[in-house]
Amino acid sequence: MAGGLNVGKAPKNRAVLPFYGTASIFFLIISFLLLYASNSFISTDEYQAHYFVPHVLSIVHLAALGWGTMVIFGAAYQLLPVICEQNLFSSNFAFVSYCFLAVGISILGYSFWHFQLGFLMITGGSSILIAAILYFINVIKTASIGLHSSIERLFVFSSSIWLVFTLTVGLLLAINLAYPFFTTNHMEILRLHAHAGLAGWFLQLITGISIKLVPMFLLGRSTKIKLVKWAFALQNTGLILFLTDGYFFGITIRSLIYGVIVITGVVLWLLYIRDVFTKRMKKKIDTPMKHTFVSFSGLLISILLIPVIYFSSNLKWVFIYGFILFLGWISAIILGMTFKTLPFIVWNNHYKKLNGKAKIPLPKDLFMPNLLTYQFRIFIFSLPLIAISIILQQQLLFQIGLVGFCTVALLYFINVWKVLTHKTTLLDGNR
Repeated sequence: MAGGLNVGKAPKNRAVLPFYGTASIFFLIISFLLLYASNSFISTDEYQAHYFVPHVLSIVHLAALGWGTMVIFGAAYQLLPVICEQNLFSSNFAFVSYCFLAVGISILGYSFWHFQLGFLMITGGSSILIAAILYFINVIKTASIGLHSSIERLFVFSSSIWLVFTLTVGLLLAINLAYPFFTTNHMEILRLHAHAGLAGWFLQLITGISIKLVPMFLLGRSTKIKLVKWAFALQNTGLILFLTDGYFFGITIRSLIYGVIVITGVVLWLLYIRDVFTKRMKKKIDTPMKHTFVSFSGLLISILLIPVIYFSSNLKWVFIYGFILFLGWISAIILGMTFKTLPFIVWNNHYKKLNGKAKIPLPKDLFMPNLLTYQFRIFIFSLPLIAISIILQQQLLFQIGLVGFCTVALLYFINVWKVLTHKTTLLDGNR
């Protein structure tokens, strides 16, 4: 980081590391569950007729919460002191949020898989919401949002509000399944719930963190800060209009207009990232950053699919949209950024006091770069194969793609746990 940058002290390891380890386990589970349920996704009439089915709901929630949200919580707790330039409000809150999140996801995933409505599903949803509230408290207390807050803080702050909103609606939907009380169609609210999570929680959190990290990792700097300020305004305005109109009048042609507003905000953010990229001092792009740029491509492809989904009645486009969003966008950025953040966190714990006093490894020496390279190559092979197989309704291609994705998850799992289980080692061999 640049000299003179005032950052807060890193939080305790228990506030960060459990999230990474648990997310790698959930990612492995999700990959094999997808392979197990692959027959249903391609050939079963039930899935072609409707996507509100137990296995889909379970896998989607495990992916969004057990994989995406779990690892993002850990990264956010580590990065909040950097973004907000002060200490994390509470490492204890962070660890307790991990406990509620891990338990809640496990219960919710099981209850959806077996479609056990009532107490079990509501308990899982409540536990996850408590975790989100604890996260929100940590964000608002650490960020100290005010009139002169940085745009990164505003994105992180707004994303935490959208997370609490999304999970509150999700809990109400779980209650409604057992004890119906909504006057609006359940499926309409489910669509709104999903987009609040995607465009409110994931998009805005990823936007905010990338504004800070991409320039740092590429050694680049953009002066076009107005682009991301407008991105913040447009992403939130479009989403609020979409949710309000959608709740009262359902998904209509106006929804595409609101989508265009959000998409304009996305494009402005990506233009900012492009400006950073063109002005970077670090010309060589390493494998973690390649994952990040692939994730941007996944996001753009998903955006192009939105009008196709609206005007087509074939649900295969919905499945492709979901796969690319979760696997091509969210997963790709996590698969790369994990090895930009986690090794440094562990290295800092083992070697900070030894730096300059002994021969010590670098953060990049804590994981296996060959595994990361294979992970990237198999990833960019598997994802297009999955999308093509869904379009062509080809069972064998779909399963080959999922086997590839299981391999990616396994390589990621091995590398993450290699970092987490690292022992202090001097380069002369002493420990």
